[in-house]
Amino acid sequence: MGTETLAISSVRMFRYAFGSLLLLAGTALLVAHGLAWLDLEPRILRALQGGAICALGTALGAVPVLVIRRMPLAVSDTLLGFGAGVMLAATAFSLVVPGIAAAENLGLTPWASSGLISFGIMLGAFGLFLVDRKVSGASPEMLVGTHDKPVIPPRIWLFVFAIIAHNIPEGMAVGVSAGGGMPDADSLAMGIALQDVPEGLVIALVLAGAGMSRVKAFLIGAASGLVEPVFAVLCAWLVSLAEMLLPLGLALAAGAMLLVVTHEVIPESRRNGHDKLASLGLCIGFCLMMAMDTALG
Repeated sequence: MGTETLAISSVRMFRYAFGSLLLLAGTALLVAHGLAWLDLEPRILRALQGGAICALGTALGAVPVLVIRRMPLAVSDTLLGFGAGVMLAATAFSLVVPGIAAAENLGLTPWASSGLISFGIMLGAFGLFLVDRKVSGASPEMLVGTHDKPVIPPRIWLFVFAIIAHNIPEGMAVGVSAGGGMPDADSLAMGIALQDVPEGLVIALVLAGAGMSRVKAFLIGAASGLVEPVFAVLCAWLVSLAEMLLPLGLALAAGAMLLVVTHEVIPESRRNGHDKLASLGLCIGFCLMMAMDTALG
């Protein structure tokens, strides 16, 4: 009887997963057609499309939690390392290098351009550091829920919030690149969407493994990427107001992403002792994003 119940539950979860994939596909088509009808400035529309692709990548990554409850830690850590590599390459080749070029196009000398980008990187990293301290200082009662619900350890919630928070600079990066008319904006959006897939999966699996229902874990994992199109459009609009905001905006996004990778993603990928796998994943992700930036840029 227990085996029969388990089989029925597995079939139900598979139906949920398949239905969710169909729903996401239908939603993506609906959004694509809806964006075509919007009378938006081309750069704003490009930013919205890029942000939507990133959000879709996160949602797709959360789908497998409806079928599997746990993922081997070695695989999870490798995927985190892969995401870190993609973000590092995106920071270097899609944000810092174009930012220096944009500053030089404004008439700044190479030294002044590097100084401006360095200032922006430090400012972006410091800003996200303050956000991280604010989140880390939240009281445990706000993070674990009430006594009649599964208690999720504060460390789990903090990790989830950290990933959601670092979706903000990813959305910023997409928006600044699109708003500034950067030629590699599409490759940047695709690269971020690619590394968002394991992030959505990790969020959903972590929450499910801590006792949350699979459906709720999926919904939170899928929704975690919705901040990206919002900040993509906002930053694209801001960059369109003044040319000087383009190199500074790229540098701010680079600094925020650099802090997230070094402060959150890489340490989490090594927390379970799979250092070599995490490093291998990082190298693969870095090379893949570099190739995408070259081929699509």
